[in-house]
Amino acid sequence: MDDLNSRYGLNQAHSEVVKACEIIAPCDVFDMGCSSGRNALYLGQRGFAVTAVDANPQAIATLQSIVDREGTDTITPRVYDIQQADIGADYGFIACTVTLMFIDPSRVGAVLSDMRRRTLPGGYNLIVCAMDTEEYPCPMNFPFTLKPGELSAYYQGWELVNYNEDLGTMHNGAQLQFATLLGRKPE
Repeated sequence: MDDLNSRYGLNQAHSEVVKACEIIAPCDVFDMGCSSGRNALYLGQRGFAVTAVDANPQAIATLQSIVDREGTDTITPRVYDIQQADIGADYGFIACTVTLMFIDPSRVGAVLSDMRRRTLPGGYNLIVCAMDTEEYPCPMNFPFTLKPGELSAYYQGWELVNYNEDLGTMHNGAQLQFATLLGRKPE
């Protein structure tokens, strides 16, 4: 399979998206905060029907031009501010990787609630978000960071397929702690 990310100068798909595809069968997926589409392109090439959203119109225009050039019918890019917390349709998989930390902290609960509500029974949510802890203070000035145990608390009653609060490295080399959750909604 040709790697569209490399061809268009995009970073590779997030490692947690790649891992999630090992267990999640192709379905309708909502890619929140998709930027120029690194995860959307990866998912689309694997048979997922992707609605890829970002608040940045230029990022969506970049992804749309790739979709048009490739004649891809598996990816639908659109401008959408996730802070609206109104996804508007149900999905088998909703991915939100390194996006929550850029939104207004007062909207995080509504965004997570909307994600859970809009996930089909047996469907999945993938979230990766920066943390700020005593042991590892966040070196970046994000509007929002998670505290220990905060993300898993939002998903009580879901099967936590993967959950950790490990150290990680951002694409710019900054080391910080991330909360990573792959949760499956009860059927």
